Amino acid sequence: MQLRAFIFDLDGVLTDTAVFHYQAWKRLADEWGADFNWEINHKLRGISRRASIEIIFEGHDLSEEEIKVGMDHKNVYYNSLIQSMTPDDVLPGAFSLLEDLRKNGIKIGLGSASKNARTVLDAIGLTGMVDVIGDGYSVERSKPEPDLFLFVSDEMNVDPKDCVVFEDAAAGVEAAIRAGMYAVGIGGRNRLPGADVVYPDLKGLTLEKIQSDLAFARPS
Repeated sequence: MQLRAFIFDLDGVLTDTAVFHYQAWKRLADEWGADFNWEINHKLRGISRRASIEIIFEGHDLSEEEIKVGMDHKNVYYNSLIQSMTPDDVLPGAFSLLEDLRKNGIKIGLGSASKNARTVLDAIGLTGMVDVIGDGYSVERSKPEPDLFLFVSDEMNVDPKDCVVFEDAAAGVEAAIRAGMYAVGIGGRNRLPGADVVYPDLKGLTLEKIQSDLAFARPS
């Protein structure tokens, strides 16, 4: 096993903007007369804005123009909410793991479906620690398609088989596996059954521990 690059999802892995996404979608749903709650919100993990609006407004027969307007409105609401983010919003363990990876010469990529990923990275002070950013503008097909992670690995000039993806969503884990990469789940095993290994969060993780756990999970 020769791990050369780690690719991180953003929301739920490096930081948690779930409440901001929820509030933005909730506002749009209330304005447009759709039911929306945290249970529906969980279905939106790791997928694109367009796929999200199709789930929220299923059965509402929205036109293409209405879908575009709705996505734009949600983005405006979300952007106004994330203006308050600071480095204090980096999740526990994230910064120390990124430092450990850089110290050991591991390339670091971001693979997020969000079109606001760069804004959030800037706000929480992690932009300088990421070598390549893949976001909602980088590819046409979003997770669970492997395109985003393959884009990031290609930009880093690293073979997919030497990449590790960190994801908190089943769609992201599936995308990583389909890309031919290792998949590390963040959260509960019941939500991420396809991941090679699952940790509750990034606290206490090091390159050495992750390599050891992946080697045990997928012996060569």
